[in-house]
Amino acid sequence: MIVIVMGVSGSGKTTVGKLLAESLNWDFSDADDFHPSANIEKMSKGIPLEDADRLPWLLQLQATIDRWLLENKNVVLACSALKASYREMLYRDKQRMKIVYLKGNFELFAARLKNRENHYMKADLLSSQLDTLEEPKDAIIVDASPTVEVIICQIINHLMCD
Repeated sequence: MIVIVMGVSGSGKTTVGKLLAESLNWDFSDADDFHPSANIEKMSKGIPLEDADRLPWLLQLQATIDRWLLENKNVVLACSALKASYREMLYRDKQRMKIVYLKGNFELFAARLKNRENHYMKADLLSSQLDTLEEPKDAIIVDASPTVEVIICQIINHLMCD
């Protein structure tokens, strides 16, 4: 199974994703690692990405997900997946994939980003991400404000009950 943990920057995708993968004894991957250097450079300068910038990144993720499915791997993937069209590209097998949406508000995410060190995504891009976000209807929706441990328990409970 592949679980995509999605949300805007500062929602906790990577932290939750890593701990979820560790709890399930699965592999973890961060979609940020698939961005071409031009995208990282743009974001580090505070320039929001356009759909054209995201397409090569999404195609790379799509190919990787296809490979994981073919290999029957269990993977947690942290990925913003802000638009429905992006999720449609990545959501390759409804039987063997789940999307977890970490939902919260601007203030929570901005506070987290302010405390983040050594990351190219800055708080000033949060507004553009929230403007771009199309909340999923077919996801496990989890409040991003509790502790990571509470969030992990909620996600695992949903995965076991589905």
